[in-house]
Amino acid sequence: MVKIPRAEKVFDDIYLIGGSNLSGAGDCLVYLIKTSDGLIMIDSGVDKNSVDYFIENIKSLNFNPNDLKYLILTHCHIDHIGGAYRLQNEFKVKVIAHEIEAPVIEGKEHPERTGASFYGVDYTPCTIDIKLKGELNEIRFGNKKINFLHTPGHTPGGISPYIDLEGKRILFGQDVHGPLLKGFGSNLKDYLNSLNKLLKLDADILCEGHFGIFQPKEEVFRYIKKYIMIYSKRK
Repeated sequence: MVKIPRAEKVFDDIYLIGGSNLSGAGDCLVYLIKTSDGLIMIDSGVDKNSVDYFIENIKSLNFNPNDLKYLILTHCHIDHIGGAYRLQNEFKVKVIAHEIEAPVIEGKEHPERTGASFYGVDYTPCTIDIKLKGELNEIRFGNKKINFLHTPGHTPGGISPYIDLEGKRILFGQDVHGPLLKGFGSNLKDYLNSLNKLLKLDADILCEGHFGIFQPKEEVFRYIKKYIMIYSKRK
């Protein structure tokens, strides 16, 4: 049975529609962006069953789930990619991820990097329709432009999307906190460099992948800086 929807507005046209208290147990926080070109989801939860919750939460916002057009996968871990196959096949969304992460998400390399075994779930690979390349990509979706910053460290091909709206910068810094594990292909030097890149963005709102939404920008700065200090001691 689907839980009572409790979707939350983050900012104009940006919503929180998933997470362990909003959708399936083990889900990362899942965000929705409304654009004139359709709805965009950021990450997809731990498995196909989570999609039922996302759909109900989208409906609770008076949006039509059939308007889902794109799915951004920030990195290859199962709690972020588990529902992607179902969303792609049922709603024909175009899936976006960095080309470095694509072989894992598409099931071609390093299946252990999904972490599916930790969650005790089976992962069904999906196809990456739009493969991001290099350090920074900018894509316009109707009336919204999303920037995709490559932020390796937690995983090799992780990305941190951000968007500027009404004078505010909203950063989707999924898994800013790590962790760093050899089995994930983590890299401490890359991770610290990525966190410093996120600091320089001077974001007003941070939509993190597990620990909530941080604002104003002083809180965003403190949160990211905390992990720079923690992991710098491991050098």
